[in-house]
Amino acid sequence: MFPTPKSSFLNLSIVTLIMGMVCMSCSSSKNETMSSASNSFGADLEFLKKYQKPLVLTAPDDDSAQVAVIGTLQGRVMTSTANGTSGNSYGWLNYKLLESGKFTPHMSAFGGEDRFWIGPEGGQFSIYFQQGKQFVFDDWQVPAVIDSEPFEVVSSDKSKAAFRKTASLTNYSGTKFDIVIDRSVEALSKVEVETAINFPLKDVKTVAYETVSKITNQGPDWKKETGLLSIWILGMFNPTPQTTIVIPFKGGADHKSKINDSYFGKVPAERLIIEDSVLYFKADGKHRSKIGLPPSIAKPAMGSYDSEKGVLTIVTYDLDPTGDYVNSMWEIQKEPFKGDAANSYNDGPVEDGTQMGPFYELESSSPAKALKKGETLTHRSRTYHFEGDKTALNAVARRMLGVSLEEIAKH
Repeated sequence: MFPTPKSSFLNLSIVTLIMGMVCMSCSSSKNETMSSASNSFGADLEFLKKYQKPLVLTAPDDDSAQVAVIGTLQGRVMTSTANGTSGNSYGWLNYKLLESGKFTPHMSAFGGEDRFWIGPEGGQFSIYFQQGKQFVFDDWQVPAVIDSEPFEVVSSDKSKAAFRKTASLTNYSGTKFDIVIDRSVEALSKVEVETAINFPLKDVKTVAYETVSKITNQGPDWKKETGLLSIWILGMFNPTPQTTIVIPFKGGADHKSKINDSYFGKVPAERLIIEDSVLYFKADGKHRSKIGLPPSIAKPAMGSYDSEKGVLTIVTYDLDPTGDYVNSMWEIQKEPFKGDAANSYNDGPVEDGTQMGPFYELESSSPAKALKKGETLTHRSRTYHFEGDKTALNAVARRMLGVSLEEIAKH
């Protein structure tokens, strides 16, 4: 969640402080009165209606496939379901913070299974630290445009909503970016899903949506030597002891050394199993840890499987294997464009026993590009949730992730 690549004792201490302070201002798992993991979509939707104005999108050919989106929270997908109001609610919600109606210092962690952010977070080109400040928690601030400011609803219909926001950002080096953000969320039909995965979905319920996020440069041409921006999409989902994250990648002799598994301290061996071309990462919300894959070995798909509920989640995204991906390490960097294309985070308690979630995240980023005035950077992400006949789900997992449900569940 808080990406500080390349672990060190200092970084770990900073992150511990971050999580502790954000937890105090957001929520404590000890005091939650609602459980997102057990709530139905209908219950979550009614809760959201009390405090926000969600738009409910439905698939063109299936009214039970629904997606709840909130424009005032940056066009964020809060949650979705494949089975109508009585079905599972897939997104993690921070009930206490949503109920408070408040924004919190540094970051407002409202939750949601697809939210729009901008990179980089750390380094000399960071937009989360002001020029001259230290790379410490007290000076860290998520820009208001992606934290507390609403996006304008440009259009909406049964299956699609579009949002827009004009903003100015200044990075740590003093470079100003005048941008227009355009973002759309579209619920996909079952036919579109079958076409995308090239497989018939008989005996399978699904909800799928595509987010298209764009940044258009409205100011002077961007230059690599003074900093660039990237699009960063993060999704928060409900963890269980039986949920495992699956990320396929391009194998090779040195592939393990390219996977960053030390963001918040080395991930224990029993929680992260790296095989020749796929890794398994525990998503139980009980141990704070994060992993990242550079574009050179990443594949444009990742997912998770809850073997208890029988829910298969898959995220696909645009990927440029040779692109420049921003580095978010909290320090002046030697290689500011050697960051990750894909990340996953498992939440867990901090030292005082509190935690923000529990939740787990699947994250993707766009490459950064030197946009000329009027040019646009675009990043597409699709989230799929599947439930139903296990044999059919197994075929989907094999096709999209390259492994069987049995292989996932045993990890």
